[in-house]
Amino acid sequence: MKLHNVPIDDTFAEAFSVHMNRTLITAYSQEWARITALEATGFGTSIIMAPAEAGIESTLSPDETPDGRPGVRVIFATNKKDKLENQLLARISQCILTSPTACAYDDTPNPREKYPVGKKISLFGDGFQVKKGPIDGRVLWLVPRMSGTFVVQENFGRTKGIAGGNIIYFSKDIESGMASGRAAVQAIEDVPGAYTPFPGGLVGSGSKVGSRYQGLVASTNEQFCPTIRTLVPDSEVPPDANFVLEIVINGLDSESVAAAMRTAIETVCSYPGVIRVSAGNYGGRLGKHHFHLHELFE
Repeated sequence: MKLHNVPIDDTFAEAFSVHMNRTLITAYSQEWARITALEATGFGTSIIMAPAEAGIESTLSPDETPDGRPGVRVIFATNKKDKLENQLLARISQCILTSPTACAYDDTPNPREKYPVGKKISLFGDGFQVKKGPIDGRVLWLVPRMSGTFVVQENFGRTKGIAGGNIIYFSKDIESGMASGRAAVQAIEDVPGAYTPFPGGLVGSGSKVGSRYQGLVASTNEQFCPTIRTLVPDSEVPPDANFVLEIVINGLDSESVAAAMRTAIETVCSYPGVIRVSAGNYGGRLGKHHFHLHELFE
């Protein structure tokens, strides 16, 4: 199979179930809402060591948000549900409450559970906080702060999602790899329910499960490392590829992950210098969700 004359491997991406929350951040401008979102989703790459896998899902216009201001949707994911509430409490209180003009609303579809995150954060008001609502189905807390009132929803939801959808692609050089990858990440923001948790959405250190060193749960995926291809008997790197990147995609459901993977493949294959597209899996040992690349285009 080829797309724009770029071969697509007959393989699959292996993903696993996680616990997710979708939060909507609003602010006085679109730029500031995004700055706040980037701060709130920081250190949110891989649950190998990061406390959550977090990222920007999409941007919203003022007529799509509860307070009529520009907004950004973000998603937080953890491998254990008891970790999610603590991540929400820490990230909303330390990164959104502290951001001038920013406010936070829950936007989790069909939550299985709700946490009183906003109610706990409202205590920062030290007795001056005010409870309002429900307004359009939302119970809100108004917390005074120096930059005005911080509005936060009382409860934030938890749902089940999918993490680890991915593509791995081979490029001739850094320029072609980075340009195509950044374009793909931008395109994924138009896919509802999906997001890319790594820096700028791109993974420069794709890993495999396990290591030759005791205690390490993950290590470099040597089959995809161009600098050591001559040392690795089963190297996957083509002779003319000098730059390899992975795009990891998480989503609220399998449909959003599949759509985002398809979008990523279509985008990178449209760029000159991209040689081949593959995906990362561990023979089905990591997770139950398998996204076969060829099936994405059926």
